[in-house]
This record gives sequence, C-alpha cells and structure tokens, in this order.
Amino acid sequence: MDLSQCSINTITVRSLGLSALIDQALARGVSAVAPWRDLLATLGIDEAAQLLRGSGLRISSLCRGGLFTAADEAGRRAAIDDNRRAIDEAHAIRADCLVLVCGPLVGKDLAGSRTMVRDGILEVLPHALAARVTLGIEPLHPMMVADRSVITTLGEANDLVDLIASPNVGVVVDAYHVWWDPDLDEQLRRASGRILGFHVSDWVVPIHGQLSSRGMMGDGCIDLPALARSVRSAGYAGPVEIEILSDHWWSQPPELVLDIALDRFATCV
Repeated sequence: MDLSQCSINTITVRSLGLSALIDQALARGVSAVAPWRDLLATLGIDEAAQLLRGSGLRISSLCRGGLFTAADEAGRRAAIDDNRRAIDEAHAIRADCLVLVCGPLVGKDLAGSRTMVRDGILEVLPHALAARVTLGIEPLHPMMVADRSVITTLGEANDLVDLIASPNVGVVVDAYHVWWDPDLDEQLRRASGRILGFHVSDWVVPIHGQLSSRGMMGDGCIDLPALARSVRSAGYAGPVEIEILSDHWWSQPPELVLDIALDRFATCV
C-alpha cells in the first residue's frame, strides 16, 4: 500500500500522544502528520518540535489559527496575539502551513464579520512572512457560520486570497466542508497553485453534532475519488490529511481506526 502522500491528522486518533502517533506513522509507512495545537501544548512546544523534527516526518499542517472575529477590540487583539503564537509554533515544527478557521458571525453582521477576518489576516501576515509560515484559509460548511467560520465556500476563500495577494496565503480544501458546493470544480480550478492542504473524511447521516459527526472515508455520500482527482488536477501534489472528528471513531481503539483509515485511504484517495 502506497502511503507516501498520506498524512494523519492527530484529531483522528486524539487519544494517542504525539510520540505514540509518530511511532504509528513510521511503522505504517505514512509520510506525514498534522498536529493540533493542544497536543503541542501538552508537551510544550520545544519538546514537541524536537520530537517532530527528529522523526523525519513531514508536517503537513498545524491546526489551528484564525478565529479573528470578536464583539470588541479586546477580543480581536487577543485573537491577533494568539495567531502570532500559532505562527511561531508552526515555524518551530516546520509545518507546511497554519490552517485558519476564520471565526464566527458577530452581532448578525456577516459583512462586518468577514471584514474582521480580512483585517485579522492582514495584521498577522507580516509576522507570518518573517517566520516563513504560509497561512491556509479553510472554508467551513455553512452550518458552522454562526459558531465557527463566516468563510463558508471555496469561492469566498479564493476571494480573500485574491484580496490579500500574498504568496504566503492560500486555501485549504476539506472534503467534509466543500463537497456539496455546485461551484466546487470551478473554484478548484481558480485555486490552482494556491491549494495548501487537502483533508479527507466522509459525510454520513444522521448528523450527531456539527463538530464530531464525520464519517470514515467510503462510509458516506462524498465522491472522494472524484474530488481527489479534481484537487490534483488543480495542481496540488502535497500530503492528503485524514482528518476525522467523530465521537464514534474516537470511541474505538486508535490502532483499529488507523488500520481502517489507511486501508480506505488507498481506495478512496
């Protein structure tokens, strides 16, 4: 099984510590991992960075920065400060990109909330440029606009990238969030050359909660092979992250989850 383009996002098997995940990845021939920041904080960034750099694994992304929207100036300043810390962490572990989950609706003002996202990215961009960290804008499914992100389509993410006009800012394509979009193929072509990451899981029904109801690849209704072909046709040749946030799969032994996920990766991606 060729897993040379496979990355394991740590949230998929969140019960594993970073060292155990690295061991699993290496033993299975996986080429990359993608940690979440809370896992780095558990060890401390210096120890975590040493572990990751010493493993020889590629770090396909760090999740997450963003959440730029807030009801007051103090909240927006706190978000900027946290994003600068996230950029420093991404630099320390040599991540391919820092994923931006942009921030939820504030005060029923969609336009104003989206302006906060734009302004937030522009404010942290000099820090990212100095650290040589790329920022990946990840659009989330529209059902998450009120509590996670006002950037809900790849078209909106592309618009932001065009507006910011920096080689250090691109998009992240997550199958769970974008599969439904009737303009997806056109927007993938538009994103050619600036796709910084590709995440896979599946959409299964019924949905049990917005954040933890993702399915194993092949168990749902997303045509993942077709989507993977479209992403690659748009020029993306980097690691593909298995990112499954799922109460069901979190309740299973992590080694079993990895067995199934890597087998499905070979057929679905």
